[in-house]
Amino acid sequence: MKLVLLFGPQAVGKMTVGQELEKKTGLKLFHNHMTIELLQPFFGFTDEMWRLSSMMREEIFESFSKTDQDGMIFTFMWAFNEKEDWEWVDKVTDIFKSNGGEVYFVELESDLDVRLERNKTPNRLAHKPSKRDVEDSERRLLASLDRLRLNSNEGEIDKENYMKINNSRLSPHEVAEKIIQRFGLL
Repeated sequence: MKLVLLFGPQAVGKMTVGQELEKKTGLKLFHNHMTIELLQPFFGFTDEMWRLSSMMREEIFESFSKTDQDGMIFTFMWAFNEKEDWEWVDKVTDIFKSNGGEVYFVELESDLDVRLERNKTPNRLAHKPSKRDVEDSERRLLASLDRLRLNSNEGEIDKENYMKINNSRLSPHEVAEKIIQRFGLL
């Protein structure tokens, strides 16, 4: 069982890279908006929505990690300046490792102007209804720059199976190939 944690800031390309990885490896893609889009219409972007989303994700991880599937790709934003996010990553990692799984950490980073363009792509808007108000989505993306650090500092992630990719000028296909090659995911 493999878990590929694919993380980075908004509109960096996590879901799109995850879609490519899923096609090439057969690992199941669980992108973070799968729970967000279910809950957001009922609760908005509130603490209660995030609590329920986290609970649902953990239950899915627990159940999935005990199956005979090859593995999962999970996309999310990791706020490196938030202690709770570090604890949550450890919790998810422990779920898979306690069931004999291997965990791979893939961080994506991209230039802000590239992210603002990606924030409007048809694929993103098709899979993430809460992003269809592009003006609001862009406003939230820019506001997060002041309060969240969504990319790690050099040497901050001390994990055996870790890689960081600047995908500003790379296609999702190229990024997926780099991940596959680095971790031997085929």
